[in-house]
Amino acid sequence: MDVPLSILDLANIGQDETADDSLRASIDLAQRAERWGYRRIWYAEHHNMPRIASSATSVIIGHIAAHTSSIRLGAGGIMLPNHAPLTIAEQFGTLETLHPDRIDLGLGRAPGSDQQTAQALRRDPKAAESFPQDVQELQGYLGEKSLVQGVEAVPGKGTGVPLYILGSSLFGAKLAAALGLPYSFASHFAPNALEDAVSVYRNQFTPSEQLSEPHVIAGVNIIAAETTEQAQEQFQAAKRSRLRLLTRRNLTRQEADEALESPAGQQAQQMLTYSAVGTPDEAKEYLDGFVKHAQADELMVTSLAPEREAWLRSFEKVAEVSGMTSA
Repeated sequence: MDVPLSILDLANIGQDETADDSLRASIDLAQRAERWGYRRIWYAEHHNMPRIASSATSVIIGHIAAHTSSIRLGAGGIMLPNHAPLTIAEQFGTLETLHPDRIDLGLGRAPGSDQQTAQALRRDPKAAESFPQDVQELQGYLGEKSLVQGVEAVPGKGTGVPLYILGSSLFGAKLAAALGLPYSFASHFAPNALEDAVSVYRNQFTPSEQLSEPHVIAGVNIIAAETTEQAQEQFQAAKRSRLRLLTRRNLTRQEADEALESPAGQQAQQMLTYSAVGTPDEAKEYLDGFVKHAQADELMVTSLAPEREAWLRSFEKVAEVSGMTSA
């Protein structure tokens, strides 16, 4: 693999699992990924989703950092309009103080939830409009000079926690370019604007103190199994799971397969456009092609495999065939 590989761990709560099971699995994955040679693992802020356990993102990062020693850990991302920039600066400044040179802070402007949940979070409906200014305020708190007179983040000031802009549209691409920050595109579930966004980001990039050249991270799904048929079976199960998540309906296997042909089902399948599915070698071939397609400097892979052992195996096999670890 010509570019580094990193992991997005969605902290999924599987069938017949509890949140405790999910978080223990995340610790296990992080410890293995550290040995396998992955560059970083990110966790995303989601709220009121029964199958995702990463709502308290900074807490997860701190806990897993305490159970690992070298792999970078971060948010992919924190939905900044849900929070005061000072609060996030203090949280991630604390993480960086406890775990130096290991913490990343990816930032998004979506709510990470539905409208009712956003209200429960006390989110201002107009908060996303000030996202660019909030990013700069946060950056000031983590740097040497706060943009808010008389207010400093403690811990936080001077830690220089690296910021990343997350997005699935041209807005994030333009902002990342203007601020000279790395750009992470959510192509693992929002594939449509990938090429245009990356092109805009690269063409408009302005060097900054943090970054001298553009850096694109592109998300991609993986399922690596012993045979192509096994991988495709797991992929079909992943499509059913995505459909259930979108519709919030507990569909049977047969109902889900039939519903995948409906408009909602087509949307679920379209979200998984960028997916490396097959044997390890087939997955590697797909990822090589995707790097070129996305003009990516780094890939953020997330496993769609529905069962825990298969989930772990996908990450391990991809690491093996990418030359990161021996078989």
